[in-house]
Amino acid sequence: MGIFNNLFKKSEEKTEAIIKQENISKHFTSENDFLEKFGASALEKQRNLYDVTGGLSWNVDMNKEEITFGDHLTFPMQVLGSFSHSSETWLWIWENKAGGYAESVMKQALLLKQYGEENNIDLLTVGKFDAVENDLHLIGMIAVEMFNGSGYYLGNYGQGTMVVTIKSDIIDKVESEELARILTVFPELISTFEIQNHKNAFTNYLTQKGYQLTLNGNEIKAEKNENVINAVFNENNLLTKLNGNS
Repeated sequence: MGIFNNLFKKSEEKTEAIIKQENISKHFTSENDFLEKFGASALEKQRNLYDVTGGLSWNVDMNKEEITFGDHLTFPMQVLGSFSHSSETWLWIWENKAGGYAESVMKQALLLKQYGEENNIDLLTVGKFDAVENDLHLIGMIAVEMFNGSGYYLGNYGQGTMVVTIKSDIIDKVESEELARILTVFPELISTFEIQNHKNAFTNYLTQKGYQLTLNGNEIKAEKNENVINAVFNENNLLTKLNGNS
């Protein structure tokens, strides 16, 4: 593909300048804390991304720091790292010493490393580690939420899979039927990731979307405009029932 060619290095001083230009927008203290606070919101953005790019071929231009889908959709990107199919390991882009990547394309990855060091989050600070596919999704979700991105993309280039984040008004403005989206996204989140407290995750998700919540023991009723969503949780705060109507 030639996606890793013609790259250049910059100085450590430039790295520091890049970091100062970016602002992390949200706070979490562990992987589970992130999933409970922001997991559903991040996963919902992926639905919008797929609506725009699903099924299209992809290519990246590392010099321009852009990713293109099909023949006409080109978006700015940040590269977080890559997963090796042979060794089944994740490598953060800042740990890839042989790559010679421009530090401007890894500014989000560098900021996440800094955030991980400040909050003792190994996922963000260990340069290379054994990984599974869900780790790639989690890393992408974290970056998207922390930097108000439009989505992340897992680009399979044969020997590995690179993870990039994307920002685009086209993706942000995708319209969907909200009730159906919620009833799809939340079950997908809790079936994909091991989340300790489904009730917290549901409460955060619906509150962020502007719903008024009424709690009655282990039941939550969420209302917004004509939409009504009912969720039931067991004594361990795990979801047992979810339905809605409008």
